[in-house]
Amino acid sequence: MSSVNEQKKTGQDRDDGYVHVRGAREHNLQNVNVDIPRDSLVVFTGLSGSGKSSLAFGTLYAEAQRRYLESVSPYARRLFQQMPVPDVDVVDGLPPAIALQQQRGGSSGRSSVGSLTTLSNLLRMLYSRAGVYPPGLARLEAESFSPNTPMGACQQCHGLGRIHDVTEARMVPDPSLTIRQRAVASWPTAWQGQNLRDILITKGVNVDIPWRDLPKKTRDWILFTEETPTYPVYPGLTYAQVRQAMEQGVEPAYQGTFTGARRYILQTFAHSQSAMMRRRVEAFMTAAECPSCQGLRLNADALSVTFGGYSIAAMTALPLEVIAATLRSMVDVQPQASATAIAAERIVADMIARIGVLEGLGLGYLQMDRSVQTLSPGEYQRLRLGTQIHSNLFGVVYVLDEPSAGLHPADTQALLTALRRLQGAGNSLFLVEHNLDIVRHAQWVVDVGPQAGTRGGTILYSGPLAGLKDVKTSHTKDYVFATKTMARHTPGQPTGWLHLQQIQWNNLHNLNVSFPLGVLVSVTGVSGSGKSSLVSQVLTSVVARALGQTPVWTEEEGSDLLNYSAEGEPQGLIAGGGECLRRLVVIDQKPIGRTPRSNLATYTGLFDIIRKLYARTELAQERGYDAGYFSFNLPKGRCPTCEGAGATMVELLFLPSVYAPCPICRGKRYKPEILEVTYKDRSISELLAMTVDEACLFLAEDAGPAQILTTLQRGGLGHLTLGQPATELSGGEAQRIKLATELQKQRRGHTLYVLDEPTTGLHPFDADRLMEHLHELVQAGNTVIVAEHDMRLVARSDWVIDLGPGAGNKGGRIVAEGKPHDVAQTQGSITAPFLARYTG
Repeated sequence: MSSVNEQKKTGQDRDDGYVHVRGAREHNLQNVNVDIPRDSLVVFTGLSGSGKSSLAFGTLYAEAQRRYLESVSPYARRLFQQMPVPDVDVVDGLPPAIALQQQRGGSSGRSSVGSLTTLSNLLRMLYSRAGVYPPGLARLEAESFSPNTPMGACQQCHGLGRIHDVTEARMVPDPSLTIRQRAVASWPTAWQGQNLRDILITKGVNVDIPWRDLPKKTRDWILFTEETPTYPVYPGLTYAQVRQAMEQGVEPAYQGTFTGARRYILQTFAHSQSAMMRRRVEAFMTAAECPSCQGLRLNADALSVTFGGYSIAAMTALPLEVIAATLRSMVDVQPQASATAIAAERIVADMIARIGVLEGLGLGYLQMDRSVQTLSPGEYQRLRLGTQIHSNLFGVVYVLDEPSAGLHPADTQALLTALRRLQGAGNSLFLVEHNLDIVRHAQWVVDVGPQAGTRGGTILYSGPLAGLKDVKTSHTKDYVFATKTMARHTPGQPTGWLHLQQIQWNNLHNLNVSFPLGVLVSVTGVSGSGKSSLVSQVLTSVVARALGQTPVWTEEEGSDLLNYSAEGEPQGLIAGGGECLRRLVVIDQKPIGRTPRSNLATYTGLFDIIRKLYARTELAQERGYDAGYFSFNLPKGRCPTCEGAGATMVELLFLPSVYAPCPICRGKRYKPEILEVTYKDRSISELLAMTVDEACLFLAEDAGPAQILTTLQRGGLGHLTLGQPATELSGGEAQRIKLATELQKQRRGHTLYVLDEPTTGLHPFDADRLMEHLHELVQAGNTVIVAEHDMRLVARSDWVIDLGPGAGNKGGRIVAEGKPHDVAQTQGSITAPFLARYTG
């Protein structure tokens, strides 16, 4: 903690218009002291992993949240997603803060654009109070217009819009098989499936004749019964042997409960927390449009009420900009004297104002009923930003995580206008940002660096933008004040073409497109033009099916699979060129692991090599230690107290949980006898604590690990420690680890690499390193296709496909395609003038 004198010193400056930070040590921050002006547009810059977010979110926002929660009752604190208490001595002059980050939180498949922006609430109120009702229908409450409530949901599909069921043909694809030969393919695998078969043996079902020869009554009971009877189980015995054992009073191995195949599928689909399990049972299900509501999710009463000739389902299916125009025209023609008209006018005025803010942020193309889970992180954050602008709060610090993410350069000015509107209302804006256009409009810049990780975490500069130009150690200034912007790149020649036809998905309607192979392809277009739909969803889905791989876009762990099933899957076919591809790899910015036990070393395969090195040492062989003893995930080598985690958690009921180093192993994760084994005088715990740079020198003579480490080092990841938990890595760092892992693999055959906005979260310096990696993949004979907004990357591509001309229904078409220089000259392309800055 700070001294009394330091507290007095900062206390004197409390009202000077600055936020004063003293002794910030969160993550990699090096005991930072910095003063940041309030009521200003402040941008935090620096390399990826330099400590920007640790200062802006981990320190400033976390401290503001901590102070607010101190005023909240202990019981209510449990309802908040609390950030850890920041490691900082003093923060003075800090107003209340609101964080707008790119994470979607715990949204379900039922969350929509309308619910996120509260527009759905207003629209339901409008239909309730001012809708046109059919004769004889009493006025409905606003909740009756929501498919998420019992009063409004269709009774047959429960508000999902589709009916999910199973058929015998799906569950038993080959009726010539016997039950013992796994004729019921939908049953669980391994022990649970064997348990069900053993129960049928006890019940007297012949499991050794073809399924089709069983009586229909027996087949129907096995597949469709809702009963869950319990039977004694005698594993491995025949029916006759089971009867004999029961007659002799032999104790069964256990009592097994039978579950019908249909019941198992539906329960797993609805309740399993495993994405893999839900995806498996989905293959045995059929999904059809609900015959009662025709997929509109609402009951008949709610759908019979109209406003302007639209049911509420039809209205929410329109783009926001169309909804605003429709509502405006309807209010203008209504008589003004009635109470209904007055209510409608007020609700419509509020909706139009809210939608106007979103249109200004370039989001007018979104439909109100669009699922939140289908939004890009940038779209999600800008929707929340628009809601905040309309709230008209005063005296608040808004901490934003790269608000320009996913934004086309043409929309940057609209974003800046929205940010200035927030600032003009008397608020402070703290932005973590890499977009050079945004940085150039900053009133104050805090540059963190000079490098990333342990070589970062210091304040290189804090002041007006112009002063950054004189900071020699700043990487940011090299790009912000660059005089030469032209890309030096000679486009490569395609080795073939991949032709896709009859594409149907989102705003892509019967689109035909051809991708050159053996080159780097950039797909561009304004936000919402269809880039991600084409690249990350259609392309990956169609190619994955052709190669026999599982489509990677369909589900994230924890997401609502019902939502994806309701919307179907991307449609399209490969008309030519598919025979050239051997493998599809999607490289995104999702974490490389979901628990602290996953790290850089485990993901890249380096940990396996390192454990074998230790197992080959003389002491390990004397003691009989194999490679498994050097894994902190296996009981035989890990510390039994913390089970290899290195830390123990102290759970506090009303406060964030606290992690402390394990008192036995002191954070080293292993048993003492394992740490006695050394390689070049270093224990495995000490090796995992090394950075990639340090490990490169330490393992330089070992060919296996040296190759992986050198590739990581060239990717700008030298600052990461080998044992750094996956949960502590940024999205950009995770992406570059995946790229480095691919680069060091020796594979034969043509691989298609797909990346969706890979420069998101990357400093321009790191984006240049990324480009080098992408070109290495191409030089190895592969194809790389990216959806991208960064014109610096696009200009160094070999081929560009520009979608548009606008967003939503105004997009989804190919506006231009060709080499970057040619696309930059295309008339009618919104992308062209921005690309021309880098192509000449």
